[in-house]
Amino acid sequence: MQTFVWGEEFYTGIGTVDEQHHALVDLFNRLSSSLTEREGAGEAAVQLAYAQLIDYTKYHFSAEEDLMQRTGVDQRHTTLHLRLHDEFVEQVRAMWSARSALSNPAEVFLSFLTSWLCLHVLGVDQSLARQIELIKSGKTPELAFELELLRPRDKSAEAMIKALRNTYQVVSRLSLDLISANHFLEERVAARTAELQQANAALILANQKLEVYSQTDGLLGIANRKYFDSRLKAEWNRAIREQHPVGLLMIDVDFFKLYNDYYGHPAGDACLQSIANAVSGKMVRALDLLARYGGEEFVVVLPNTSSQGAYKVALSICQAVSDLHIPHAASTVADHITVSVGVASLLPDRQSTPDLAVTAADQALYSAKQQGRNRVCLAFELEASQVPILGQKPAAGMTRR
Repeated sequence: MQTFVWGEEFYTGIGTVDEQHHALVDLFNRLSSSLTEREGAGEAAVQLAYAQLIDYTKYHFSAEEDLMQRTGVDQRHTTLHLRLHDEFVEQVRAMWSARSALSNPAEVFLSFLTSWLCLHVLGVDQSLARQIELIKSGKTPELAFELELLRPRDKSAEAMIKALRNTYQVVSRLSLDLISANHFLEERVAARTAELQQANAALILANQKLEVYSQTDGLLGIANRKYFDSRLKAEWNRAIREQHPVGLLMIDVDFFKLYNDYYGHPAGDACLQSIANAVSGKMVRALDLLARYGGEEFVVVLPNTSSQGAYKVALSICQAVSDLHIPHAASTVADHITVSVGVASLLPDRQSTPDLAVTAADQALYSAKQQGRNRVCLAFELEASQVPILGQKPAAGMTRR
């Protein structure tokens, strides 16, 4: 009888990984049979089944690590994944060496392996598969990792929790058995620290998720000012190295204070959420960033984007917000919600700072408001050391990139 039954819920969608998982299950069931039928199989058969399982597990780990490297998976996930690989090999070897000191070695060892298989296949490998799929769809590895952290828990996550709980019970039982066997002290210590190692791994994931939350606006679910500042600095430095322009849009909701006063703050919050969704729909590249700058102001970072390209994006944003048809009886420019946008695209040099782009876009936004709101105003794409010229449209025939 099979101890571990393979089912469709274990498929990751990655052919080689699924084949290797299935092979691991087969080897695990072979070892299970050898342990539970030891009198008929003999110690040599048990040792052979164990050696085959360990060898194939190491081969599978190596293949997974190569897959992560080839697909460019985020280093934070790769580091954790490799650590879990190393910890499993250490734990299973320690438990195998100490099995003669256990009162029920087959039960303890097989319970541990069952829990680990569930955790490995349903947990970290499913997470890897989802991130690879996001990367293939055009997302950056960093964004794929952060989206995975923010992904709502599903049945796979619940199965992982159950598996972790089972692992804890197994390790605890192993620790109690090893206490009575002094000559296996080293293995006992390793087993008792296994729970702490797993808890540390969970803490790392929790801290990473907390970091993502700390960079997200709680109301709108987009990047906050803190993350915008760090991201703009990173894109600015990259643009200096690669010598391409950085586009920046400053967006302000027209007469939003009057909207809040007229309709109330709950309606104001809902209005901002609708605008954030509309603007997000115009972010066509994974590297484009929408953030809340403060209050009713938004900011968009457009790496490697000329003034013409940034201007086109700004126009599409204005239209998208207008198409929401959110009533605004207190506005003097339209009967619905509108936005004003300041556009800047600068080619950085090593003497410049990102503040120059913010200042240029902010001045362009001010000009848009002065000219009547519900419009886009552009600061020409210039060398970073030059003063932007405001309020002029780009020449015809220019392309976005």
